[in-house]
Amino acid sequence: MIIEPFGTDDIASFLRLAAAEGWVAGEWEFDFLLSNFPQGCFIARDDSGAAAGFVTSLLHERSGWIGNLIVAEQFRGGGIGNGLFKKAVGALRLAGAQTIWLTASKSGVHLYEKYGFIQIDTINRWVGTGRGRHGNNCNKELARAVHDLDAHAWGDRRMALLEVTASRGTVWKNESGFIVLQPYDASVHCGPFSAVDSGSAELLFDAAITSVPSGIKILADVPASNRSASRFFRRRNMAVAGSNALMYAGRKPDYRPELLYGLATMGSCG
Repeated sequence: MIIEPFGTDDIASFLRLAAAEGWVAGEWEFDFLLSNFPQGCFIARDDSGAAAGFVTSLLHERSGWIGNLIVAEQFRGGGIGNGLFKKAVGALRLAGAQTIWLTASKSGVHLYEKYGFIQIDTINRWVGTGRGRHGNNCNKELARAVHDLDAHAWGDRRMALLEVTASRGTVWKNESGFIVLQPYDASVHCGPFSAVDSGSAELLFDAAITSVPSGIKILADVPASNRSASRFFRRRNMAVAGSNALMYAGRKPDYRPELLYGLATMGSCG
């Protein structure tokens, strides 16, 4: 078994593994990750050269994310996941990341705690359906205020992530917040999504989902500690369909979940 950086030719292998696990993942994520931080993306290969597992990471200005850690079922229990994880952590630390983020399943929390990761929140996946009949808003521009608000929420600037999600989705914004609607197969992902208060968030969300046709699934990955967000998603007949732990290692982040109403992705980028 060898662990080495992976390239675009390996994306299809990852997507097959992800589909078997029921993950929501798109090829765009890997095009983005491999173009922004290729030295932090690794594949484990068996003796025949076939893919046995993957991990990705992404560097922002002072922080980084680890995501997409997956090992094929027949190779689990042999330490491959640990090896991939250590490679990603090492790449981020070498590049200067002061804080490293990840989201973990309930069964994975104990593993990451052994490496010094601390749970700071829980991310709930809210699911609902569209009810709009209007055409799509084609705004894809991000003002400086959008970048500033996102940085205030996460304690770091994530310019590349915001730009790529806006470029593939639809941006709605006002003076107090923004929401990006991203297409995911037969569903729409609400995020990144930040606002200074719940009233502004509700106005943005209600305006944005008028562009989602009736019956189309809507997903939003939301910090559980933002209780205002939970209340207004519940009032809109959305329900929690799963959750992951939000964890970090290294320098404690200046994290403000009350500003966060939707992550850009559940696992790979935050």
